[in-house]
Amino acid sequence: MSEPTFQEMTRVFGRIGFLSFGGPAGQIALMHKELVDDRDWISEERFLQALNFCHLLPGPEAQQLATYIGWRLHGVRGGIIGGGLFVLPGALVMLGLSILFVHAAHFTWFAALFLGIKAAVLALVAQALIRVAKRALNTPFKYLLSALSFIALFVFDLPFPIVMLGAGLAGMIVAAMVPDWLKLKADAPIPATTSARSLMGSTLITVIAWAAVWALPLVATAIFLGQGHVLFEIGTFFSKLGVVTFGGAYAVLAYMAQQAVQSHHWLSAGEMADGLGLAETTPGPLVMVTQFVGFLGAYRAPAPFSPMLAGMLGALITTWTTFAPSFLGVFACAPWIERLEHARKLQGGLSALTAAVVGVIANLAVWFALHVLFRQFIMVRTGPFAIQFPDIGSVDLLALALSCLAFILLFRTKLGVIGTLGICAATTILAHLLLP
Repeated sequence: MSEPTFQEMTRVFGRIGFLSFGGPAGQIALMHKELVDDRDWISEERFLQALNFCHLLPGPEAQQLATYIGWRLHGVRGGIIGGGLFVLPGALVMLGLSILFVHAAHFTWFAALFLGIKAAVLALVAQALIRVAKRALNTPFKYLLSALSFIALFVFDLPFPIVMLGAGLAGMIVAAMVPDWLKLKADAPIPATTSARSLMGSTLITVIAWAAVWALPLVATAIFLGQGHVLFEIGTFFSKLGVVTFGGAYAVLAYMAQQAVQSHHWLSAGEMADGLGLAETTPGPLVMVTQFVGFLGAYRAPAPFSPMLAGMLGALITTWTTFAPSFLGVFACAPWIERLEHARKLQGGLSALTAAVVGVIANLAVWFALHVLFRQFIMVRTGPFAIQFPDIGSVDLLALALSCLAFILLFRTKLGVIGTLGICAATTILAHLLLP
């Protein structure tokens, strides 16, 4: 293997950051080509080991993989460059799109454009659901966990962290008692590495340092603006979100969307779908949609700033608190990677979390479908439960037709995400011009 200079590594990770379209699968494939196949900076075995390690942590796995490889090549500064350049291009593009959104949202053609994007989002979420289900559900117990997670979220409206915590605990118990239910690999001996005691000190220092970095904007906001300010609320919310994002962006989007729309009222359900559509068109992790949410939340409650300045500050604090936990997790846990991979109960908990994610994404798919395809809902109360059912008479026929088109394009052609989004957007603009 060759060892790149810091400048060479920076240049290559910058290239990866600008080309990282297509979701985690495409982004990981791009890194494999650039870093393993083309340059031999990291071995195939180490790359796969790093990928498995990143699945142990909350947050976007592709960004964490870039951070870990950068750390392997040039220590902490390499990790900051690797993970930072993976996020920065998408963050800048998303900020520009958010500014465009608030300035053009009142135009009828702009609203029509986003109807097509929302329709494409339905197909994209369905595709993610199918892909994750095929990979994650390989035992009856995992199917059961997935179904229970969906019911807990959709029917009983339980908090997302509680559902994920319950699934993880169930997986750890099953791993200890009947590991075949999770199809866990046989135990392997832990290789002789640096002793655990010698790692504890450096790990503790790393955690304290990065926790301080993570908390810095929250502390500053609380001191200068108060804990009741929207910027503090945004930072606190996305800090909590940063530690429960197991299973990728789609797994946490339903929880984020419901909290941002129904609890905080930072944006509408339709705008949430708009933001996801925008995030699909940008490089970097899909969870960058959080920046769109933070921008709108601060833009609409700007005092004492101007709306634009408040929106930009909201976007900044959102991005900071969303990705700082990823850097903390990688830098704190990377020295323990070999030991973590052989922790059987931890493997069981994570395997169960992956199965539960299928139910979480199914909840997201249903939530988006209802809010895109129907204009009105009927509240039905049964005892302590309240469930919203769509009013069939309020179905949006154009949205339904566009959704069918999006499914055909995504599942029956090779256009991919960008092509599907483009055709759906163009079709809805044409329909807006030709139909009353």
